[in-house]
Amino acid sequence: MLRTRAILIVATAVALGISIAVAQNPALQTLRVISLPSQPLPITVAQAHGIFARYGLDVRTETAPNSVVLREALASGKVDVAHAAADNAVAMVDLDHRDVVLVIGGEGSLNELIAQPDIHAITDLRHRVAIVDAPNTAFALQLKKILLSKGLRAGTDYELRPVGATPLRLLAMREHKEYAASMLGPPTSLLAKREGFISLASVQESIGAYQGGSGFVRHDWAKQHSDVLIRYLAAYIEAQRWLLAPENKQEVIQLMVKDSHLAADIAAQNYAALIGHPGGYEPDARFDQKGFENVLKIRAEVEGQPGAPSPDPQKYIDLSYFEAALLKANASR
Repeated sequence: MLRTRAILIVATAVALGISIAVAQNPALQTLRVISLPSQPLPITVAQAHGIFARYGLDVRTETAPNSVVLREALASGKVDVAHAAADNAVAMVDLDHRDVVLVIGGEGSLNELIAQPDIHAITDLRHRVAIVDAPNTAFALQLKKILLSKGLRAGTDYELRPVGATPLRLLAMREHKEYAASMLGPPTSLLAKREGFISLASVQESIGAYQGGSGFVRHDWAKQHSDVLIRYLAAYIEAQRWLLAPENKQEVIQLMVKDSHLAADIAAQNYAALIGHPGGYEPDARFDQKGFENVLKIRAEVEGQPGAPSPDPQKYIDLSYFEAALLKANASR
């Protein structure tokens, strides 16, 4: 009888413990994220190390085939957060008249103008076809700016043809030799150069600071879900810190091998390009204000009226969520 009572007490205590544990670990909150051209590595890190779960989040991700699909998914409410070049958010505001805001940075731009092996100068692109994701955003504007510096204007001196995201453009250049050039970033640019394609120019040398990979959201959604957004950004910051830590180098390279299906040597080159170099990953995934001003300057120059001033950067940014997330990430150290 005593033995039975003891078993019942233990069973009750175990059951109580389980119920307490469940109460202390409520269901994770789902957050839907879309990205281009691939899933940002900090998201992969946060998933692999349970960082999102620690912040109470179940982050569901998808990769868009092009920027049009990404922007439409965000505008329609199909997803909550988009990660792509910052100029996509600018296009949503200025061209699509959507109330979206940039809330976090992450990367600059290491893009290069990559051309077919028979092309050796930018001027050789006259009367040729250059391929882009979309003709009026982000890396297409980089291409237009670089070619404009040599007197070549899109639609007059060369043709722009939309193909899709960065990996799709390299695939298209392999299969269609008439596709003369495109803007490609690592690791795709590294693969292209290994295969004999030619680098004609780089963003860092030709354009300078540029706010590339960024996160943006619908403004009304952010206001209604500020706690969720701040927790997501805090997890992202924490993951970016982890991948930038020198002691994690080999594990980061292995993540690149697994996540991007890269050969080990290409993954190592990709790491070397992205970590600790201008245009690579920014500490704490910070937003580069000067780089963003350059984004707006380029858009005004190649898409707007000649001599038109750049718009106010604050029209597109709300970093209050990032600042709150930074405090939260610091508190979790």
